[in-house]
Amino acid sequence: MPIYDYRCGCGARFDRLVGLDAPAPACPECGGETRKVPSRPALTGTADAGLSQEQMPQTWRGTYHGNREYVTGMQRKWEQRQRLEAKHPELRGDTRPVAAHEGRYEQAPLRAGEPYLGHSSGSSSGESAPAKESGGGSSSGHGHGHGHGHGHGHSH
Repeated sequence: MPIYDYRCGCGARFDRLVGLDAPAPACPECGGETRKVPSRPALTGTADAGLSQEQMPQTWRGTYHGNREYVTGMQRKWEQRQRLEAKHPELRGDTRPVAAHEGRYEQAPLRAGEPYLGHSSGSSSGESAPAKESGGGSSSGHGHGHGHGHGHGHSH
């Protein structure tokens, strides 16, 4: 049985599942006579704006180790997203540059201007937070801003 749209003289519009040869049903609002009308287009599904900049892969591993087809597909999606953002700037996410995207920042990249989350002193990996040097030295430890051991130590 098909679904038909009906309209009444009182302005009510409704649809019913009826047989092919069945008479038009009475109006559910006023009980008056109805007639078939063309069906309205049925829009189903959801609109997809695509991945925002912060959702795009940020690492080599995130691109399936540079898989050519995946990277090309992502390029096309990104170009479509940029065109959409040009028309609708409210869709733009965080546009600050990514400062770190590996390790602890793989799932939530560190953005420019955000504070660096140093290593906690209770780390189980043997790494420790940068210690302040006595004598007015830099508070970042050994001069390049991260506190993990990689061959050179500190004199305390």
